Formats: sequence, C-alpha cells, structure tokens
Amino acid sequence: MTYVVTDNCIRCKYMDCVEVCPVDCFYEGENMLVINPNECIDCGVCEPECPAEAILPDTENGLEKWLELNTKFSAEWPNITVKGDAPDDAEAMNGVANKLEQFFSPEPGKGS
Repeated sequence: MTYVVTDNCIRCKYMDCVEVCPVDCFYEGENMLVINPNECIDCGVCEPECPAEAILPDTENGLEKWLELNTKFSAEWPNITVKGDAPDDAEAMNGVANKLEQFFSPEPGKGS
C-alpha cells in the first residue's frame, strides 16, 4: 500500500502534507503535488493534514490512474520538503469536479 495524491489537489495545492512527511516523498508540479510510491512508507501522517482531502491510500477502489500519475510525475518533478503558499484561489477550487481534465499541468514546480 502507498498513499496517492488525487484530483482535488489540482489548483488547491495546499502543502500541509509536505511538512509532516518523515521521508520527503512529495514532488511539486506547477499546480499540484504527487507522492513517490516507491519512497512512501505508508505511515499515513499526510492524509489527515490535507485540507482538500486529496490524499488517499491506493487500496481504495478506482485509484489506479492516480497511482500511475503519482509514479510518473514524481520521477519528473522536483522534490519538495518545505511548505509553500497555496494558490490564492485554492479555497474556491476545493471540490471542483473534473479538475484533471480541466486544469492539470504536467509542468514542474519549483521544489525546495
């Protein structure tokens, strides 16, 4: 089992999870974060820290595409270990449907 970042992180990109991760397995894209499933130790401390509830265990049904996305982009994006600021419109974007199709960017973030 590992944890994955899902759709609701897109354009919310709260970074509370980054600060609590004991193994620094978060990677930053332009408008979302992902978890490297090979580095995640399944401790679960990040899940309750996410205000957008975008972090879930990969054992839940229907998360295969999110495991693939997290795996792919954690290999391409820079590691992030320090909490940054969420986008100005994060609260308004929280809960918007179909964010992957509408807003996802494959571009890397700045990392730390």
